[in-house]
Amino acid sequence: MNITQALHKALRECPDALAVVDGTSRQTWRELGKQVARLAGGLQGLGMQPGDRVGMLAANSHHYIEYLYAVIWGGGVVNPVNVRWSAKEIAYSLDDCETRILFIDDTFLHLLPGIRENSSALETVVFIGKEALPEGTISFNKLVSTAPEIADVRRHSEDLAAILYTGGTTGQPKGVMLSHTNCVMGAVGASLAAPRPPRQVGLHAAPLFHVAGMQSVFGMSMRLGTHIILRGFEPAKVLETIEQHRIAEIFLVPTMLRMLLDYPDFKTRDLSSLRSIRYGASPIDLTLLERAMKELPGAEFSQAYGMTELAATVTVLPPSYHSPENRESGKLKSAGIPTTVAEIRIVDPADKELPNNQVGEITVRGPMVMQGYWNKPGQTAEALRGGWMHTGDAGFMDNDGFLHVVDRIKDMIVSGGENVYSAEVENTILKLPQVELCAVFGIPDERWGERVHAAIKLRPGEDLTEEELVSHCKDYIAGYKCPRSIEFVDEMPMSGAGKLLKFKMREQYWQNETRRVS
Repeated sequence: MNITQALHKALRECPDALAVVDGTSRQTWRELGKQVARLAGGLQGLGMQPGDRVGMLAANSHHYIEYLYAVIWGGGVVNPVNVRWSAKEIAYSLDDCETRILFIDDTFLHLLPGIRENSSALETVVFIGKEALPEGTISFNKLVSTAPEIADVRRHSEDLAAILYTGGTTGQPKGVMLSHTNCVMGAVGASLAAPRPPRQVGLHAAPLFHVAGMQSVFGMSMRLGTHIILRGFEPAKVLETIEQHRIAEIFLVPTMLRMLLDYPDFKTRDLSSLRSIRYGASPIDLTLLERAMKELPGAEFSQAYGMTELAATVTVLPPSYHSPENRESGKLKSAGIPTTVAEIRIVDPADKELPNNQVGEITVRGPMVMQGYWNKPGQTAEALRGGWMHTGDAGFMDNDGFLHVVDRIKDMIVSGGENVYSAEVENTILKLPQVELCAVFGIPDERWGERVHAAIKLRPGEDLTEEELVSHCKDYIAGYKCPRSIEFVDEMPMSGAGKLLKFKMREQYWQNETRRVS
């Protein structure tokens, strides 16, 4: 079982069919296959050995799909870099898994000096762009044009295919190790749960560095679909592209869905080609979902629940439960049913399985569960104890086998589809000498699903403005992790043991919310 099997299938069955469209660039499967084989040869020429990690810091483009397949074709491991991270965060992720080769495009070239300054592992930078070749980099086009086409290395099923970094509850990102089996079975499970016809046209508007974006590439390729690429999410461009290319399927986080519906030209666009809309990655307001289904009656909606450690998806709420006759069943508030390849169990703190309708920690077992966290055996053992992935999410199974996710055990905030760990933000805020205590947590937000909120207790006699605090945070962490709302308080609730009772502060904001996590 290998990720490149889908590419081989396309090369056998429809080599001259359109594979990728990115602006004016169009590639058939045959052309994509040749490009992948040459790029893989170029990477081997740069010294990439089986199992070596190769990073990509770039906006969505056809080169991103080439990168994903070429690194794996040549025997390497992809390390897609979060484009919203700071140079220091990126350097940490490169060094942690010893990534020696990095692709970078024009958009993020300004980060390169900072990355180089903070990274000891990075040796070779391949530049993707139209600007003059930056000093100390290698031209992507030259690398490909001068390289031989090599045969697919075809690594084994359990060999490492990808390392994707997630934020850490201790403030340090963790490298999630996904094998070929993990990636393939994650995509297969999601596809079987909500089947879509083969050879449809799909739009990639969500970032490809995310596990959901990466898996959408692999899944669409398995169905021999045509990949339409947008550099990023802009409502006007998305609507224009759906109409122009007759897009049939798309994945959206709720924030994106709301922005499309709110866009002034939404009702003037011909969106009748849409057949499948999958949403997930952050909480969704039922009012928004009902509105979307009303405005796009020709599309089937499905919801996906999962995480990076689970190769994206372990439950799906299929289209049938979004239909008018089933909307009163109450299942729209659920995260759906387990995919064919996933087992889900709800456990108490002692890992004892709980009966239906009792809230506990969601644990998952199956072939899509990660191999572990890179170079973190202790955290791996804790997360995978007993052979089950402990998600840190709280939920319950109802009597019909539907999973309901009701809260988070770990202090993770999902804002606009991005994961934010409160400990990392709190550690950054506590660098300020004026701050005595702080608590960071997610609160409901109509646009972002959740927003990062900070409660601050200052030291006696100290002053600090919201602007100063946010400016300080931006020096250390990515902008999306910085607080969007701030309150200054005189006291914070503490336990008898002196532990901050964050849940008491958070609860006042969530009291009237019936659906907390999707």
